[in-house]
Amino acid sequence: MRPPRADAAHIDRRARGAAVEAAALACLLGHGLRLLARNARFKVGEIDLVMRDGASVVFVEVRYRANAAYGGGAASVDRAKRRKLVRAAQLFLKRQPAFARMPCRFDVVEAHGDPARPELRWIRAAFGADEA
Repeated sequence: MRPPRADAAHIDRRARGAAVEAAALACLLGHGLRLLARNARFKVGEIDLVMRDGASVVFVEVRYRANAAYGGGAASVDRAKRRKLVRAAQLFLKRQPAFARMPCRFDVVEAHGDPARPELRWIRAAFGADEA
């Protein structure tokens, strides 16, 4: 049996996501954050970016919408997604005990428009672990 063939839309979606994530990373680095991990994958989900902002560990979800008229990316981070992000963050901290006692926050970077040069909106402390 042959493995399923990746269709062009799936490849384009992956490339678009990588471009938008790279733009979000550049934005955050420009604001003085430092990268700790990218695409940290766990059984419960994935964290797009894990950053350090001073003494805090920041878990960043990057959300892209081709057109912001249908609602921003932050609106798509619903309760179920927040729960997955919090669980993944807990697992990250368990694997990285040096960061476990540091303050943490959950940010969202919304992106829309051209994926090669998206318009970004950084939402600091978009939600708390108790809101998951």
